[in-house]
Amino acid sequence: MGKAVNGDVSTQWPGRTAAILSTVGEVVYRWTLDDDRMEWGGDAAALFGLATADALSTGTAFAELVEEPSPFARQEALLSGIDTGDGVPYQLEYALRPAGPSGPTLWIEDTGRWYADDRKNAARAEGVLRIINERHAREQRLSFLSRHDDVTGLYNRSYLLDLLDEAIASSQRHGTSAAFLVIAIDDFHLINDAYGYRAGDRVLAAVARRIKGRLRDSDAIGRFSGHKLGLILMNCDEHEMPFAAERFLSAIRDDVVATPDGAVSVTISVGGVSVPRHAQNRDEAMERVQESLGFARDTGRGRFIAFAPSAEREAERQSNIALSQQLIGALSEQRLRLAFQPIVDIRTRKVAFHEALLRLAQPDGTIVSAGHVVPLAERLGLSRLFDLAVLDRVLETLVRHPDAHISLNVSPETAAGPDWLSRFADTLGERPDLGKRLIVEITETSAIRSLDETAYFISTIHDLGARLAIDDFGAGFTSFRNLRALKVDIVKIDGSFIATLPRSRDDQIFVRRLVELAHDLGIETVAEWVQDEETAEMLAAWGVSRIQGHLCGAASLDLPWK
Repeated sequence: MGKAVNGDVSTQWPGRTAAILSTVGEVVYRWTLDDDRMEWGGDAAALFGLATADALSTGTAFAELVEEPSPFARQEALLSGIDTGDGVPYQLEYALRPAGPSGPTLWIEDTGRWYADDRKNAARAEGVLRIINERHAREQRLSFLSRHDDVTGLYNRSYLLDLLDEAIASSQRHGTSAAFLVIAIDDFHLINDAYGYRAGDRVLAAVARRIKGRLRDSDAIGRFSGHKLGLILMNCDEHEMPFAAERFLSAIRDDVVATPDGAVSVTISVGGVSVPRHAQNRDEAMERVQESLGFARDTGRGRFIAFAPSAEREAERQSNIALSQQLIGALSEQRLRLAFQPIVDIRTRKVAFHEALLRLAQPDGTIVSAGHVVPLAERLGLSRLFDLAVLDRVLETLVRHPDAHISLNVSPETAAGPDWLSRFADTLGERPDLGKRLIVEITETSAIRSLDETAYFISTIHDLGARLAIDDFGAGFTSFRNLRALKVDIVKIDGSFIATLPRSRDDQIFVRRLVELAHDLGIETVAEWVQDEETAEMLAAWGVSRIQGHLCGAASLDLPWK
């Protein structure tokens, strides 16, 4: 060990050990309390950036370098506890300013053990000091992110909602009002598409800065989600809320937002709810403020809507909750049924395949048709669960009945997601023989929503040996160029064009031209809702391949295969 301050302790601390510690930013020390002397192992002066070690020679002098309210705070914390014979361990973290108040800060980890004398009084402390600036910076960063959003520097969602809880409780306790607002940047996806996601983050941060500049000291702002900001306005009742919202609206719309990527014209929509008057807790506040924001965005860009109670809307919400529970119950209790409707050759009337149609068995035994279940499932966001359940049952049916050829429908939301296609691929990968007996039907509207996604979906279906049909064709007016590009196998003509075909000249012209173009592209045609022979004869004359409807057979829960 090198020369020690105020004494040579090289015989007590091996010089090589002290030298090694110095190279990794550590020094050892011994502090004797009766004379307040501090002895150091290693070059402590160099480690702390001092020309000499004079400021390190005593505990009192060293304490003056510690950035704390009292120079004795470190000593009090270090010497707490009772020595029972083996010393008392300690570990502290504190800041040093060796060069004075204007100098750099060094964060120190101080680890050691202090020992008492025969009278149980603290006699000496021995330990190791380590500079931990990098670790402290990381910890400070993590501490910051525990409450703040990385992009905007505002409070994050979790902490914002904690503040909302406090605001509601405070307002209830003192009989005051607060406002909870959620701000959304209008058409934010267009900004991301035009400038990129990094530019979108910059726009969001710039909007946040402008809004924050219009807040009072008692207010709070945080990132609610995505491109949405949440505001808590204390002592703001429902009559004052529109004026506050207008202040924020004008702050954004009256000037472009300048970013390194260019100037962007931005508007915002704002929803608000008065708490605790219209929301007694955070869940109610979040639900109602987002409802009001939705109304604001539906009415156009740059609008504010405050939540107002509505008995009709509340009744609808409760009805949706009850219906959702019923549908989830039907899934969990396996009350889904499949009805099969034949699709037949238009000339021979032989069955080509059956379409699997969803039915729901009620607890009382009654059967509800897909016409009631599917729209409700789509409205409540449950389509994916039902589509997956139908897929499982159709595949099970194909396995049990080798003569079965089945088509099944997939909703637009399900087709756009990965779950259904992944399960489809996994099963057909294990049973490739099922693919040739399976037709997947997607609606025309889902086919044109994203041609690239649809093309990938169809190519995957084809790779697994199955065919693809466009259902309800004609309702969305897809171009035949898209049909050719997508390599569709079957077009099912929307039943609304078939139902009154013998009496509608316009429908006759449309269906005839549609069939001609499909035939030229090599696409098979199926006419839906065929009710009578007159309609069937007209369709046959124009070259329709197959028909579906009550003329050929209604959907039945009875299995058509033996």
